[in-house]
Amino acid sequence: MPKTRSMMAALVLIAAAASGARAEDAAPLGIGIEGWPYPYPVHLFPLVEDGQALRMAYMDVHPAPTVAPNGRTAVLLHGKNFSSDYWADVISDLAGRGYRVVVPDQIGFNKSSKPDLDYSFDALTANTLALLDHLGVTGQVDLVGHSTGGMLAVRFALTHPDRVRRLVLEDPIGLEDYRVNIPPQTTETLTAAELKQTPASYRAFIAHYFVGYPAAKQEAFVDQRMRIAESGDYDRWARAAAESYQMIYRQPVRSEYRDLAMPVMIAVGAEDRSVVMKGYGDPARTAGMGNFPVLARAACAEVRNCAVTVIENSGHIPHLEQADAFLAALNGFLK
Repeated sequence: MPKTRSMMAALVLIAAAASGARAEDAAPLGIGIEGWPYPYPVHLFPLVEDGQALRMAYMDVHPAPTVAPNGRTAVLLHGKNFSSDYWADVISDLAGRGYRVVVPDQIGFNKSSKPDLDYSFDALTANTLALLDHLGVTGQVDLVGHSTGGMLAVRFALTHPDRVRRLVLEDPIGLEDYRVNIPPQTTETLTAAELKQTPASYRAFIAHYFVGYPAAKQEAFVDQRMRIAESGDYDRWARAAAESYQMIYRQPVRSEYRDLAMPVMIAVGAEDRSVVMKGYGDPARTAGMGNFPVLARAACAEVRNCAVTVIENSGHIPHLEQADAFLAALNGFLK
């Protein structure tokens, strides 16, 4: 494992905690988190969607100079509430094994544009494919999607099966259809909820993702979010965040797992119980939702070539909370 892994993680995930500054005291961020550090250079890919000129941010990391390239490309797709810097350890490990690693920020998220439109996994798939073509990555890739990125990875793999060698879904949101037990909400309601977040409420929200991940490291997520809230364009950021929730809720992919043709691994934290928009549902109906190990095994049973890896002592983000176990499973599967 490359020696830079922990150094990268320290740089991008606990910068705020290391400074000793509280999130509510830190300097504002723009809604493109321009001042937030990423572990590798960020590039911008211009594209047009619904007549709007947009910019898609991405990292394109080539194999480490000390290893021979293996000729393969890994693509990492982030979750809804996570900027791509949280992939630092995974990028470093894969690049150290000879991979080229492409890490896009999807339109509506992180360092990419925040247009007001109806977001769809089909559009995000098209954008991702356009980026890969732009970079000259025209063959098969190993596709890794975390959380909401898992939903996108499923749609990409179904739409372009010839472009995916192996598919890795890390705690993928959408292993169940949230519409069954949670009533629909207006975009205005979801936007208002984003605007009401405080350091304390968001700290509690983030804590639900973890089992034993240090509070000091969790604080970086809070720091980023509260600094975005200080932006003059925060209303636009909140609207984009609400529209992405609508995409997740309205465009389930669970029934499509049976059509996945490539080898699939679903890796989940043993303690992950994440449920999108759970607070809007009747507790009596949502109580049994979000059991990721159970849901993963049920989904995997419908895929022709699939394996489930349950990572102990982990919640929703194994690649942070149990990095060694996750990387061992990832590399074992990709071989």
